[in-house]
Amino acid sequence: MVSPATSGGRGGNAGLADPLLATNDDSDGARHVFGAKAKYWAPADEKEMTASRECSGEDGRPLLYRTFKVKGFLVNTYRFLNLARLTAVIVFFAWRVQHPDSDAMWLWWISVVGDFWFGLSWWLNQVPKLNPTICIPTIPLLRQQFDLPDGGSNLPVLDVFISTVDPVEEPMLHTMNSILSILATDYPVDKYATYLSDDGGSLLHYDGLVETAKFAALWVPFCRKHHVEPRAPESYFGMKIRPYTGNLPEEFLDDHRRLRREYEEFKTRLDALFTVIPQRSEAHGREDAKGGGGKATWMADGTQWPGTWTEPAEGHRKGDHAGIIQVQIRMGKQTKYGDFVAADMIVQQVMLSQPSSEPQLGEPASSDDGPLDFSAVDVRLPMLVYVSREKRPGYDHQKKAGALNVQLRVSALLSNAPFIINFDCDHYINNSQAFRAAMCFMMDRRDGDNVAFVQFPQRFDDVDPTDRYANHNRMFFDATMLGMNGIQGPSYVGTGSMFRRVALYGADPPRWRPDDVKVLENPNKFGKSMTFINSIPVAANQERSVMSPVSLDEPATTELADVMTCAYEDGTEWGDGVGWVYDMATEDAVTGFRLHRTGWRSMYCDMEPPAFCGTAPINMTERMYQILRWSGGSLEVFFSRFCPLLAGRRLHPMQRVAYTNMTFYPLSALFVVCYHLLPLMWVFNGRFYIQKPYPTYVMYVLIIIISNEVIGMVEIVWAGLTLLDWFRNEQFYMICATGVYPTAVLHVVLRSLGLKGISFKMTAKQLATGARERFAELYDVQWAPLLIPTLVVIAVNVVAIGAAVGKAITWGWSAGQVVEAASGLMFNVWILLMFYPFALGVIGRWGKKPYVLFAMFVAAFAAIAAVYVAVQAALAGNLPYFQLGHWSIGGAVSLPSRRV
Repeated sequence: MVSPATSGGRGGNAGLADPLLATNDDSDGARHVFGAKAKYWAPADEKEMTASRECSGEDGRPLLYRTFKVKGFLVNTYRFLNLARLTAVIVFFAWRVQHPDSDAMWLWWISVVGDFWFGLSWWLNQVPKLNPTICIPTIPLLRQQFDLPDGGSNLPVLDVFISTVDPVEEPMLHTMNSILSILATDYPVDKYATYLSDDGGSLLHYDGLVETAKFAALWVPFCRKHHVEPRAPESYFGMKIRPYTGNLPEEFLDDHRRLRREYEEFKTRLDALFTVIPQRSEAHGREDAKGGGGKATWMADGTQWPGTWTEPAEGHRKGDHAGIIQVQIRMGKQTKYGDFVAADMIVQQVMLSQPSSEPQLGEPASSDDGPLDFSAVDVRLPMLVYVSREKRPGYDHQKKAGALNVQLRVSALLSNAPFIINFDCDHYINNSQAFRAAMCFMMDRRDGDNVAFVQFPQRFDDVDPTDRYANHNRMFFDATMLGMNGIQGPSYVGTGSMFRRVALYGADPPRWRPDDVKVLENPNKFGKSMTFINSIPVAANQERSVMSPVSLDEPATTELADVMTCAYEDGTEWGDGVGWVYDMATEDAVTGFRLHRTGWRSMYCDMEPPAFCGTAPINMTERMYQILRWSGGSLEVFFSRFCPLLAGRRLHPMQRVAYTNMTFYPLSALFVVCYHLLPLMWVFNGRFYIQKPYPTYVMYVLIIIISNEVIGMVEIVWAGLTLLDWFRNEQFYMICATGVYPTAVLHVVLRSLGLKGISFKMTAKQLATGARERFAELYDVQWAPLLIPTLVVIAVNVVAIGAAVGKAITWGWSAGQVVEAASGLMFNVWILLMFYPFALGVIGRWGKKPYVLFAMFVAAFAAIAAVYVAVQAALAGNLPYFQLGHWSIGGAVSLPSRRV
């Protein structure tokens, strides 16, 4: 449903940006961004803002973002509760050490060490959240400072990186929608360039990019004309209600209808590439076979594709293909791609024509030249570059980190923007003001020079309504990251991040750099390309607002070929002190840590509507493999040269605590598994106490558990979360602690022994909707060894509850025994409640009806109880002993001589 309604102010963009982002009015800004939680936050920069308004800034520049903190009464309550729980944990631990009394001392020692570890890890998790901070960009002031009266802009130049590998595992439609949203974003068209890194060297991605560039010639002007949001067509056309914020409602419905048809045809052409390319190659192959040639993959222009072939051959397979670079050019009214010209290094290139700095208006609507009236719309498109780095056998290509470093070098030779923003291929721009919002932090006169990167939270589409597997991860993005924002800044999460280029090059931040020291002093660490080395001082100028003209003559082609080769990084510091870090499964987290360790800070930028959205794995197995890669990579960092405990004084002490917790948390799984298996004691006869005196032990445990839940309730208040967000976080942590985290620990142990370790599986993205019912993947069961430990824990607790029921039937319990047993049974039920999402995932499509799972549990309890009774009867040889007459009429229990 489309809702036409004009907006006031400076066109549609003003109607979108101003109410969604904070202005100089503190209360209104907080209300628009925070929503219902605004009443718990207060501005923390009143003096700075007042001085800025009175003096127009010390150098004439306004402050470009506002800072808010949790109001005193709430944050102090939160801190007091944390301190009180810490005191309770210390007292509990001291009491346990003073009372080493248990029915199994070996297990007592394990539990004591485990309690100490849980207390330590909890405190390390809480400390960084004691000063949560939100910073809100003031985009109107950014426009006031950088936009020119003639419609131009002095905003800095920006490079945008997108990374992809496989057009099937990472559906190409997602990738092309990401590109379309970037091309249509609200940022000066002549001041940013987009680089698509295809690490698989697939002709599907290249031809898909060609089709995308053609469709962009319609989609981008349509977005500018009608100010539509979001600017990814798949998401835009999938919305049920699309409020209109443009100024031409009389033309919108016809334009919308025509664009919808064009987009459906565009999707059809993308899908057809999977058939067209093999058919085209087959036709050329028949001709080539007459001359004795092989089965190559052919391009539309009749030349062989230099990347990977459909039927792999030497020099044309994954891990063994030439480097490729192709740049979009504009010729007249059409967008097209030039012919390939092979250089010595087999790098493909064409002559580049960058967008003009002057607006270029389109043509009126006509049946021949254009279906829409763009006569008053700027139809320029940003520069678009296809990059596929060279890959050869015998080299470790370092996956995503290696591809990003190649993009870093290639972009330096073409556009060399001082700022870079990177995306995963399944993320798109959901708010066209996102680039400007990030610039508010980079260009702010207070501390902008010391900001290495701006991190946006990850938000996801097509997650099931109950978020069964905690894909939204709200506790991290809306609580932990706000806490880190109040210290040295959030960690880097791999996508939706704007970087300062020289920070990635390894430069020190200005606050730690002496005035007489150059930005970078050791050029040898960057390799042998003098063109690249000479580009570094230029990139250090953050206010450079003009993209350098590029001429791809023969020397430039040779330089591009050189920086894309496998051997270029030999003997350099790429992957260590320069660029994205290598040899880690989580190259994002460790790269962000390296920047913080150097003294840089980062900023956290949350917007409404969200800046970026993406897809998340709603299949349980895929989600667990994703967590395995994250947790295994985090633990690698802790036991590497990047261990937070080894960082120097430039890392803030609380930031060190936060990174320590973020890297060693999988180790807690070793103790969690032990506790989860304790219910096995129910199967055996006789009393068993892990700690005596038992009532005192239970009292301490209840105090610590209840205090933790109270702290969680206060946390979700200031973070603006729901009980479901908090509960899903608890559930999925427990699920991962039984199967995923122990596997991550095993991976690190194997790596420390010099073995290969566990190969982390690339997370498969959700398929585009249409072919299957919505959320179909939620009910798919993909069996994997990773599921076995969690299944064992569930089985143990089901058996324990069934055995407890069997004991009650067999022996009978007094009121005192019932009270003692209740605590153990509550623990069993709590564990099963924590594993409820996992159990739903295991039963597949039956998970659509949760009562089926409940019935299965009840049946299992009853069956195990019956088996226990039968076994005890067989051992006793006296079946009548278990008849109901064993219970007295008055309701009291007549206990046998053998006590449980």
